[in-house]
Amino acid sequence: MRKFFALVVSLALILPLPAFAIDQAELLQKMEALSKELESLKQQINAVQNKESAKEERISKVEKKAMEAAKPSWLEIGGDYRFRFDSLKGKVQDYVMPTGMPGTPQQGYDVKNSALMTNRLGLNIKAKATEDITVTTRLLMYKTWGHETSSAVTGGGFFGDRVNVFDGTVGHVPQDAILRVDQAYATWSKIAGAPVWFSVGRRPSTGGVPTNLRQNTDVGGAAGVPGLLVDYAFDGATLGVAPDIDALPGAYAKLCYGKGFDSGFKTPVNNIEDVSMIGFDVVPYDTDKLHVELNWNRAMDAFDNLPDGSTFGPAVTTNLGDIDWFGGTVTGKVGDLNLFGSAALSSTHPNDNRFASLATMPGLLYDAEKESHTGTALYLGARYDIKRTGTKIGAEYNHGSQYWITFVPASDDMWTGKLGTRGDVYEVYLIQELNQKPIAKRGKAFVRFGYQYYDFAYTGSNFWIGEPKKISDLNTDVRRPANYQMLAPIKNAHDIYATFNVSF
Repeated sequence: MRKFFALVVSLALILPLPAFAIDQAELLQKMEALSKELESLKQQINAVQNKESAKEERISKVEKKAMEAAKPSWLEIGGDYRFRFDSLKGKVQDYVMPTGMPGTPQQGYDVKNSALMTNRLGLNIKAKATEDITVTTRLLMYKTWGHETSSAVTGGGFFGDRVNVFDGTVGHVPQDAILRVDQAYATWSKIAGAPVWFSVGRRPSTGGVPTNLRQNTDVGGAAGVPGLLVDYAFDGATLGVAPDIDALPGAYAKLCYGKGFDSGFKTPVNNIEDVSMIGFDVVPYDTDKLHVELNWNRAMDAFDNLPDGSTFGPAVTTNLGDIDWFGGTVTGKVGDLNLFGSAALSSTHPNDNRFASLATMPGLLYDAEKESHTGTALYLGARYDIKRTGTKIGAEYNHGSQYWITFVPASDDMWTGKLGTRGDVYEVYLIQELNQKPIAKRGKAFVRFGYQYYDFAYTGSNFWIGEPKKISDLNTDVRRPANYQMLAPIKNAHDIYATFNVSF
């Protein structure tokens, strides 16, 4: 600019004044126009620079979000909702109620609830506290439509696992609208850099293999829990190891402990022992195509009543003995066909104590004379998946012998845990997944339609007290002790059900 003015001054000295005056006016106009152009250009350059800065800032934010998304989150939240409709119908055999002397004859009668409806809500929270320690929590609300108690399900007095809601079945038997803690446990993995883990708390010991197939759920934290032997929300601990063996992919083993009842302070009038369970699971092979599992469990000092009281009267008053279980499960997949087979054996070891609330004073699977008994069970099933339509069709069968006893009171069956039946149960179902784009990480929705038929051969399914009697032999003759029954003996039962499930 200084050079420009110097040039103008020089021209002014050389040119004549009139000519200079004319040229000066033109130059001033040109200078003014040039100045405006420079200012406009400057504004354009600033605008471009601002746009570039904003663009770089947006790119930086997107990159930061992408990096954050790529990192594993320390907190995961999800859950599920289920509406269920059941139409229930059953037939009670003639028997004698143990009330008064010599007892009250009871003629057989029909039982039904043609429209039982329930809501179940589950909330899952998983928090990664440190590099190798995780806390997992599941909250459950399970409510009968039109009730704030469990009486719609437990009021019939037919089966030992459905006479009340108690510790271990809370959240798994319809009750009320309260959201309760179903699971809360901490897991420490890779202990000392080894393939060893330790877990303690309210355990994920429900919905185990292979019952997850008909529920259309993943096994998740219930991996290694045999559905035929255990379906109960235990407070306990697990120590496991998962060695890396090429010939045995996915192999692991774990030692489990659970407490079923705390007897409280020992006093001169309280000599009851705690009820505990230990178990050992070995899974030598675990892939998507084949899963093999072997189990041994022992219940020690089994109680004579439900730990939180029941329709039988007061809570636990004595211990009846021990029970051993041995089981094995194989699940496999051939194309789109899922197959499974599970078998188990139960063996009782009664002591001299008896259930004192009855005149006959029965013990652990015996009436008059103390006896050990062995029971067996078989559980078979298949599910065919039609991926093109999202349809899954399944069928299951299970059989329990006269002295079969298991521990599945938290199972997802309305009449009673079908895997504890002394007799036969047949079930067919159809699952239709809805063709909806998932938004949530585990987003899924499906409907399920099914039918169960129970054919009870012996009394006391899912009940560990008293001698099981052949149901077809029962009658109203008060002179026969075999006809005295604490629970109304259902000889057959039907359940037509439908569910609407949403996972998120």
